[in-house]
Formats: sequence, structure tokens, C-alpha cells
Amino acid sequence: MDKFKVIETPIKDLVIIETKIFKDDRGFFIESYNLRDFANLGINVNFVQDNHSFSRKGVIRALHFQLKHPQGKLVRVVSGKVFDVAVDLRVNSSTFGKWYGIELSGDNGLQFYIPLGFAHGLISLDDNTHFFYKCTEFYYPDDELSIIWNDTVLNIQWPANQVNEVIISDKDKKLPSFDKVKEIILKEASWRKL
Repeated sequence: MDKFKVIETPIKDLVIIETKIFKDDRGFFIESYNLRDFANLGINVNFVQDNHSFSRKGVIRALHFQLKHPQGKLVRVVSGKVFDVAVDLRVNSSTFGKWYGIELSGDNGLQFYIPLGFAHGLISLDDNTHFFYKCTEFYYPDDELSIIWNDTVLNIQWPANQVNEVIISDKDKKLPSFDKVKEIILKEASWRKL
């Protein structure tokens, strides 16, 4: 296997990246990103910001995106485990409003590439979860929009049964529904023509 292998998902352009892990009795080595190799895989983007979050088991961080300055993301878990979710918000996509989720962990070494025009969220399934992601655009707090994590239209099947309690920030508890956000996307999103 090459260093990276792309695994397609049911949503166009949303891909899983299997990364070769070199293990021996000392530990392991992983090359998580290489500009040339990713371009050869069709992921030819410019990452401008790296983020690292730490979460306790049961923490939900969802479902965030930027309206005028959309971010493509390459996400992975360094230690611990998450169920990671992307929601297609590309208006002209046949999968508009559909979601896809995958378990990412420090053990499986999988990465998830989420292109422009998607909302993103996760639930931490381990107490010591370090989540790392690269972004194609800078973070603009005034441009961030979000959708409530348990929206009934999206009907995301969060594995909440794997945690004792769901932990959500006060801000994320008050987020609007997909239907309310959809109206804004249809009028204002910079990626409407994607």
C-alpha cells in the first residue's frame, strides 16, 4: 500500500483516507499529510490553519460551518476515539442535507477529508480524546453558523449509547434547526454553486 489510500463514501467528494502506519517494538510512525501525495489523490487544497481540541467522553461538538468563508477540513484523532460527522450543505448536490459518519481513533489512524460546503461535528467516545484538524480557511467567529446536533430532519444516528452522558456547551444547546439554517444557506452561502 502507498502511504495514503482514498476510500469513497456515499457522498461525493467526502472521503476517508487510510494512512500507512509503520509499527515496531518501539512504537509507530505515521506521515499524516504530504502535499504532493494528497494532490495526486485529487485533494489539491491549501491548508492555512491547524487546530487541536481535547474532549472528555460524551462531549458533542456539532454541527459547525462558515457561511462566507467555508473551510475544507482534514480531520484525525491523535489519541482516543470519536464518531465524526459531516453534513452535505451543497445546494446543488444530490445528497444535500444527507450526513455521513465514521469512527476515527488513534488506533485506526484513519483521516476524514471534508470539503467546502459541509457542516462538521463529532462526539467523543473516549475520556482522553485529542482531535486534530487542518483547515483550508481561517476561522472567522462572526461567519460561523451551526445546526443543533439532534435535529430531527437530519436524524444523525449519534452513538450516544456508547457514553454515560452527553455533554454539550450552552452555546450548542441553543442552535437552530436544519430547516432554519437551510433558508440562510440557499440565500447567502458562498458555495451555493458547488
